[in-house]
Amino acid sequence: MDHLIYPLPPTSRWWSKGTTAIVTGANKGIGFEVVKKLLELGLTVVLTARNAKNGSLAADSLRRAGFQNVHFYCLDVSDPSSIAAFVSWFRHNFGVLDILVNNAAVSFNAVGDNSIKEPETIIKTNFYGAKLLTEALLPLFRRLVSVSRILNISSRLGSLNKLRNPSVRQTLESEELNNEQIDATVTQFLEDVSSGTWEKKGWPENWSDYAVSKMALNAYSRVLARRYNGKKLSVNCFCPGFTRTSMTGGQGTHTAEDVAATIATLVLLPPEKLTSGKFFMFLEHKKIISRL
Repeated sequence: MDHLIYPLPPTSRWWSKGTTAIVTGANKGIGFEVVKKLLELGLTVVLTARNAKNGSLAADSLRRAGFQNVHFYCLDVSDPSSIAAFVSWFRHNFGVLDILVNNAAVSFNAVGDNSIKEPETIIKTNFYGAKLLTEALLPLFRRLVSVSRILNISSRLGSLNKLRNPSVRQTLESEELNNEQIDATVTQFLEDVSSGTWEKKGWPENWSDYAVSKMALNAYSRVLARRYNGKKLSVNCFCPGFTRTSMTGGQGTHTAEDVAATIATLVLLPPEKLTSGKFFMFLEHKKIISRL
């Protein structure tokens, strides 16, 4: 069964100014609008970006708009040493975390382009970056009655129905899937790209490297949700759809602001309505749908 959720500010406010959220890749686009929306709703938000100047300017613009509970830290999720420095800083300055939105991602294809460019960088950023940051932050989640939340910004391109390789699909669909199998799948994709056999091996046809990075992120999210089942930590994925951002060259059917309102609703759901291990998609008419 599918679930519809409307992106309106939740009426049951379990959060406060002391509720802390981290949003990665947030100096522009969807990430920036998510930070702004969470600030409007009264949370404390850490905005991260890999470019120190752009991130600082983004945070300053929010402060000038009257939001004083925004903090900036330069974070490159593709660099383990940057992740370690950020987590150390966050632990020292905040101590506990309530919400993590893994939004940072890269793609080197324009809309309509379908070549594979820098697949290692895409995998390292979109999948391993989100995974390594999440694992480093796991000990800091508050996990009280309110339930801590992780939302990984993903894509329908990473859906398993895009796979034409039945063996890989069977592995990723397994209820016993583990992180080692996900890593092995990603490694196999990169090897097939290197040998020029990725097309005949049945990998996704559209934005293949980006699709596989999101496929791995979706799989990791399911494994993590299972690992923390019943332990007051929710892990979900969300596809923003064809949004007008720099990644799409400004093309799209809806705005980053539309998407941000939906993301805010998802991460601020009352604990009794919160799910885990789900994949949500943005649809038109201001609603989102969850595939079980």
